[in-house]
Amino acid sequence: MEHTRIKSSVGDRLFTSMIYALLSVFFLMVLYPLIFILSASISDPSAVVSGKVWLWPVQPTLMGYEAVFKHKLIGSGFANSVYYTVFGTLINIVMTVLAAYPLSRSDLYGKNVIMLLFVFTTMFSGGLIPGYLLVKDLGMLNTVWAMVLPGALSVWNVIITRTYFQTALPAELLEAAQIDGCNDFKFVGKIVIPLSGPIIAVMTLYYAVGHWNQYFNAMIFLNKQNLYPLQIVLRNILIQNDVNALMLSDIANVAQREALRVLLKYSLIVVSTLPLMLVYPFVQKHFVKGVMIGSLKG
Repeated sequence: MEHTRIKSSVGDRLFTSMIYALLSVFFLMVLYPLIFILSASISDPSAVVSGKVWLWPVQPTLMGYEAVFKHKLIGSGFANSVYYTVFGTLINIVMTVLAAYPLSRSDLYGKNVIMLLFVFTTMFSGGLIPGYLLVKDLGMLNTVWAMVLPGALSVWNVIITRTYFQTALPAELLEAAQIDGCNDFKFVGKIVIPLSGPIIAVMTLYYAVGHWNQYFNAMIFLNKQNLYPLQIVLRNILIQNDVNALMLSDIANVAQREALRVLLKYSLIVVSTLPLMLVYPFVQKHFVKGVMIGSLKG
C-alpha cells in the first residue's frame, strides 16, 4: 500500500524554515562559548590575553591543566566532591520521596497545612548567622554533615515530585495493591519508586549539580583543607595566582602572571564542568519527560 504524503503549503514550509533557522541560531549561541572556553584552556596564555583565540586553539599547550593538577589538594578535593555529591544526593532523594508521596495522597489528614508550612520556608528563613549557629550547636562544623544536611530538602523539588505522583500514579493502583495486602511501605518501595524513574532521574540531576557546584557552605562550615570540595580548591588556585600589579616591579612578570591567571580561569571551568557533562547523557532520556510531567504545580 502506497502512503500518500500531504503536500505542505508555502506558508507551512516558510514557517518550518524560520523555526529551523531560529533553532540554529540558538544552538550556535550555546555552542560557541563552550568551544571558546575549551580552545582558550589549551591555547598559549599570551594568545588568550591578546585576544587571538576566537574559535580554535592558538599554539596549543597544556600549561593551564598542568598548573591545576599539580596542586596538592586536587585529588582530595575531587574525591570529596564526588563523595558529597553521591552521599548528599542520596539523602536528598530519600527525603524528597518521603515528603512528596504522602503529600500526593488525598487521604492524608492536614496535608494543606503541612504544604503551607513547606511553602512558608521558601519565603522566610533564619538567615546566615542563625544557620551557622545551628550547625555549630549541632556539632557539624568541619564534618561531612555540614555539607549534606543543611540542604537536605528542596521545597520546590518536593512540589514537582508530588505533582508527578499525583498525575502519573492513579489512585486505582493503590487500591489494587491494598486489596492484595500491600502496606504503604511496600507500595512505595515496590511500585511507586520503580514507576517514578523519570522524576527521580530529574531530581537526581538537580541535586547532584547543586552539590557538585557547592562552595559557599564549604567556605562557611569547613576549616580543614582535607575536607575541601573541588570548587573550593579550584577557587583557591585561581586566587593564589591573582596578584596586585603594584606589588611587582617587573612588568614582564606581571604580564606573565596575568596571562597564567586568565589561562587558569578557562582551565578551571573545564575541570569543574566536565564531570557533569559526562553524566548528563545518561539521564537525558528521562529528563524531558520528568520535567514536563512534574512541572504542573497544581
